[in-house]
Amino acid sequence: MPNVCDVRVRFYQPSALLRPHFTTFYVTEIYVPDGGRVVDWLHPEWANLRICAGDLPDSELAGTRYATHAAPFTGPTSTTVRFTVGSVRMWGIGLLPLGWARLVGTPAHDYANRIFDTHGEPALAPFRSLVDGLFGPEPDEAAELARIEAHFSARMRGAVPDESRILACHRALVNEDISTVAEMAEAAGLPSHTLERLCRRHFGFPPRLLLRRQRFMRSLSQYMLDPSLRWIGAIDSHYHDQAQFVRDFHAFMGMSPSEYAGIPHPVLSAVMKARQEAAGAAVQALDLPDKG
Repeated sequence: MPNVCDVRVRFYQPSALLRPHFTTFYVTEIYVPDGGRVVDWLHPEWANLRICAGDLPDSELAGTRYATHAAPFTGPTSTTVRFTVGSVRMWGIGLLPLGWARLVGTPAHDYANRIFDTHGEPALAPFRSLVDGLFGPEPDEAAELARIEAHFSARMRGAVPDESRILACHRALVNEDISTVAEMAEAAGLPSHTLERLCRRHFGFPPRLLLRRQRFMRSLSQYMLDPSLRWIGAIDSHYHDQAQFVRDFHAFMGMSPSEYAGIPHPVLSAVMKARQEAAGAAVQALDLPDKG
């Protein structure tokens, strides 16, 4: 099928109260001619809730095909999600690790690389009333955004256990000068065993894998924003050589860099460029935990 569509996406920064908990709120409108569907590949990212109306997406993650839902919730990922979608209108809500700790609370590693029906998973109960009440009779972007803000603002009361340590881990993770677990532990001011426990519980993965994901996502976002760099020009400086980057590409995306470059990305190319302009980072993994 022709992998062609029209994509319009708008990103909104959460209010100051919500910013440490969320990446962005974003609305995506995809139009596929003649009732068709397109295919694309999501990159590794933080947890996401997507609330959809229209020709709903279906997904394959880590070799598992997931049933189609109007409100799929994806845990933090360290691999690609292959999805197909038709003409759809969709709100996306990305949870940073602190948002996971406050709103979900269960160990993130139990949800990593998995997709859930928001209405079928007990831990996702805090999101259900938003899912059920987000859309009105007609699309109204401002009203929908206001409902999202109001829904989560009402859930910001009280302290989050480990909040300061979660933020310290996150700051160390996104620091481009840090490339080893020892450096990350020192920057976060935590013993290595505590760092390991916190990362698995709130970030979904051990710190070594998270640092690899950061290095890879810095490289992938560079290439997607400017393919003229070619892969050699986009590879992060912490890679020892191109062979190491190729191994990571297979691990995170399930294909080689040349295979990925040869595939159309009708949705992700548009989304990443719009996100870079609106949020200052093309991908969620590069978002800072303390956004001003």
